[in-house]
Amino acid sequence: MPPQRADAVIGKTERTDLPIPYGAANCLPQGLPEVGPATVVAHVGGGSAPPRKVVFRVPHPDPLLARLLRDECSEFLIKQAAGIEFGPEWKESGKVMRGNLVVTRRGPGTVTLNEMGGTTHYIVTAGGRPLGTLAAGAQRLEVPVELTPGRCDPHAFAEAKKAFLFPVRAAIDGGEERVVIVTPPQPLQHRLIAYAMRACGLGERSTGPAG
Repeated sequence: MPPQRADAVIGKTERTDLPIPYGAANCLPQGLPEVGPATVVAHVGGGSAPPRKVVFRVPHPDPLLARLLRDECSEFLIKQAAGIEFGPEWKESGKVMRGNLVVTRRGPGTVTLNEMGGTTHYIVTAGGRPLGTLAAGAQRLEVPVELTPGRCDPHAFAEAKKAFLFPVRAAIDGGEERVVIVTPPQPLQHRLIAYAMRACGLGERSTGPAG
């Protein structure tokens, strides 16, 4: 990342934590890259002394950076081959919300959806493993999905931070399984919250987005 100004006054404390953005991973179209050495450059001044440049070398390989790189670039590889999103039609049936995941062709390769996980607030029920395969010559695939509430305490609806980050495990041409986070659009999020509150017997006191 290019330098960003982030002034901070550090008092006489044993430790001060300063947030540093990582930036986006530099992904490669042909596979997962290896994490490279990283440094943090700061200009530090004390009292009336002019600032001096200090370079902090991050221990290599750093496990956090390696995991972030792998997660972001795994998702990047799947998204090159196909788009995965919530379909437009979702219907409430009793205490279940039914709809589809839609897979749309973007690049070459056979894309297999192996599994869709739930979130902090929604349980996902789908078919067996794999859920479906977008064949090399196909342009579109629809995978039926059922959602049910995972939590019914009123506090949960107000404090949900990751209620709509659904992990989908997919693979290209039978290769290594990778995870893509799929998020429903805002209008569907509103509908899902209202549905979950009805299914939980909480009425519809709030239908706005959670978190």
